[in-house]
Amino acid sequence: MPRIAISEERGVRYLHFGSRWVQGAMRLSRPDALELEYTREMLFPLLLRTDDGWPRRVLMIGLGAASLLKFLHRHYRHTALAVVELREDVVTAAAQFFRLPDDPDRVTITIADGAAFVAAAGPRYDLVLVDGYDAKGRVGSLDTLAFYRHCHARVRDGGILATNLLTRHRGVDASVDRMRQAFDGRAFALPACASGNVVALAVRGEPVELAAAVLRPRARALREATGLNLDATLGRLARARDLDGLAL
Repeated sequence: MPRIAISEERGVRYLHFGSRWVQGAMRLSRPDALELEYTREMLFPLLLRTDDGWPRRVLMIGLGAASLLKFLHRHYRHTALAVVELREDVVTAAAQFFRLPDDPDRVTITIADGAAFVAAAGPRYDLVLVDGYDAKGRVGSLDTLAFYRHCHARVRDGGILATNLLTRHRGVDASVDRMRQAFDGRAFALPACASGNVVALAVRGEPVELAAAVLRPRARALREATGLNLDATLGRLARARDLDGLAL
C-alpha cells in the first residue's frame, strides 16, 4: 500500500498517497474552507434540499484531508457526521496534519471498505458523499451498479448521493448511467472542473428543482451563511444545459 506523503506550497498543505496525485488539500490560513474546486462541488446538494435542518445525517466514504468533514462540522452543527475510511493511516494523517475534528458526539469514523459498509445493514442518511481513490486515481468497487444500488438503499427519502468521478481515464458516462439505473433514472453530472473531476448526483424521494431562478438565490444564501461560493458551478451548469423549469 503506498505510503502517505505531505507537501506544502504557497500556504497550502497537500495529502498524497505515494505519488504527486493530490488526495486532499488545506489552506493553512483557512483550515475549514474547501480549497479544491471539486470538494466545493461535492456540496452542490446543499442547494437542492433547503428543508430546515437538512441534512441531519451525513455519510462520507473516503476521508482524505477531511475537508468535507471539517466544513460540515463547522457550519452544520446539528448534523451527525459518519466517515468510512479504508486506511487507518489516512485518519492518523488527517488528525496530525489537517486538523481533523475531535468530536465523538457528532463524528464517527469507521475503518472499513466503503462498498462493504453500504452493502451491510445500517442507518439511512440524508446525504452520502463518495470520494475514494487510490494512488493511481482508481475508484474500484465504489463505481459499480451494485455499489450505487446499496447507496440507494442507505439513502433516506429526500436524500442525495454525490460522488467524485474523474474524466481522465474513461469518461463518466458509464458511471452516470449506473447511477441512473440504481436511482430510477434520477442522476446527472455537473460539468467537469478544471482538474478533470466531475461530481455526479443522484436523488431519492421528492423532486429537486434545478431551475437557475431557484438555485441562484439559494447559492447567495449559502455563500452568506458559510462562505461556500457555487456561483461558478451554477454558471457552467447553465451554459451546459437549459435549466428553466428543470427538475429531477
